[in-house]
Amino acid sequence: MPNRKGFDESLYELRELLASMGDHVIEALQEAVQSLQNKNVELAKSVVDNDYRLNEMEEKIMDIGSRLIITQQPVAKDLRRIIVAFKISSDLERMGDLALDVAKVTLRLQGSELIKPLKDIPQMSEIVVEMIRDSIRSYLDENTDLAHKVGTDDDQVDHLYSGMIRELHEYVKENGADGPQVMLINLTGRYIERIADHATNIAESVVYLVTGKRPDLNS
Repeated sequence: MPNRKGFDESLYELRELLASMGDHVIEALQEAVQSLQNKNVELAKSVVDNDYRLNEMEEKIMDIGSRLIITQQPVAKDLRRIIVAFKISSDLERMGDLALDVAKVTLRLQGSELIKPLKDIPQMSEIVVEMIRDSIRSYLDENTDLAHKVGTDDDQVDHLYSGMIRELHEYVKENGADGPQVMLINLTGRYIERIADHATNIAESVVYLVTGKRPDLNS
């Protein structure tokens, strides 16, 4: 027979784990971008070394959720809560991988001078950090208005990324800049833009949790 008290306690644990995953992703992204700005190889290595924590938390979420489905046989919104926890943990784990990719760009540059000061990447990162915070808060509070704000903020990131690509293209034409480094900076922008997409996925999952319908906030 289902145990409601035990079920609610496990749901609370899922929420706490997802909040911790969100905090970890934010820290990893901020440190990865900082390592790139400051050519700080040790900080980049720290981001790489700590990535395992996200994987461990995702595995724990999968274990708890699977056990709940098997033992409690949840239906309706209770079942959606578990399905959404699986989806959000997957998005957060992927976001962590992308933050890791940013740190690896620092390692690949091996301390070489940047062709130009970074401007768009830190701006994108600041918006994305807010998107991650808002997406997790919208999940914890089941706040669909905040979830929709995340989708709106994603448009800002896309705009900055498009502008960065155009600026890099012009810079190469005018200065004959280092092709490999331009490619790495371009990739870094793409990694951060993809993190924003995953934050928007989380926001969509929140709307699905509350309403039972999944919107397209990335349109």
